[in-house]
This record gives sequence, C-alpha cells and structure tokens, in this order.
Amino acid sequence: MNQLQMQKGRPKNGTERTDTELRVYDFLDQLWIEYERIDHEAVETMEDCIEIDQALAPAVVCKNLFLKNSKEDHYYLLMMLGDKKFRSSEVAGQIGSTRLSFASAERMKEYLDIRPGSVSVMGLINDTGRRVKLLVDEDLLAHELLGCHPCVNTSSLRLKTGDVLEQFVPATGHDYVVVHIGKAANL
Repeated sequence: MNQLQMQKGRPKNGTERTDTELRVYDFLDQLWIEYERIDHEAVETMEDCIEIDQALAPAVVCKNLFLKNSKEDHYYLLMMLGDKKFRSSEVAGQIGSTRLSFASAERMKEYLDIRPGSVSVMGLINDTGRRVKLLVDEDLLAHELLGCHPCVNTSSLRLKTGDVLEQFVPATGHDYVVVHIGKAANL
C-alpha cells in the first residue's frame, strides 16, 4: 500500500464517494462526533488490514460479523477484537439464540446497505427497520479508540469508542448487548 495519511473529518471532495459512505459522514457530522479517516486500496480480510491497523493505532480495529440465527428471523452485527475467534455456540448461548451463522450478502445489502468486506457498525444508519441487533465484545469496551469502515472498504475511520456506543448507536435507534468472547487459542 502507498503511504497512508490520516485526515481529519470527511473528504474534501465527495464526487468519487458512494452515497452510502457520504451518509456515514453526514450522520457523524450531525452528531458532532469527531473522527479521523484514512483512504486506502480496497481491503477484504483482516489480514489485508495490517498496515491500516498500524496507521489507525492506538485504535483497536475490530472484526465485524453479520450473523443470523438458524431460523433466519433474527440478525446480528457482532463487533469483536480482531485477534479473537468467533465461536457460534459461545455467543448464541449468551443471547438466548439458536445456532448463529453468517448471513447472506443479499441480507447484508438489504439490511445494512453494505457488502462483504465493508461490514461496520456504521451500517446501522441504514437499518431503519431496526432488524439488526448489535453485539459488542466486552473487551472492546476497554479501548478508548476504535477503527471501522464507513460502509466501504476503501476508507477506515478512527473514533472514540464511547462516541460510537453512547452517541452514534442510540442515534440510529439501536442499542447493544455486551457479550464475552474468549481469547483466541494461539494467545
């Protein structure tokens, strides 16, 4: 990747940005939430994000998983530390759900207006029907700053964790449930 440069706030020129991305900046700006932004090449996996993670430091970059229960009548967005492994039974048991698995790209687009590789808590602004429940790994709460995509995988944001969970999430009409996710086996 080229040299990553941190920018304060929204892009100066929005003509090459998607409507979905611009809605995120508009929403954050309306809430007076400060954020920094890095533009970069498209990334698809956590492994692709290593250089971006370093540029966003000291923010913790979380893994975001879009999940569904076995009946496909409940959908969840799970924010967890990137070095942890998702275990369906561990999370499902805590929220009283049937087995959890990954939801389809079609549902992700329908509910959050994002595509795989761009999953982020910011997508909750597009869930006006409040069909998606936010689950937050308790270990994220210990970090002052977090990094996430603005609903596209060509930019990353650094924001205060408290601003995201205590201002942004409620402003979308959502709340969140804290879950415990065990450490990755190799730690």
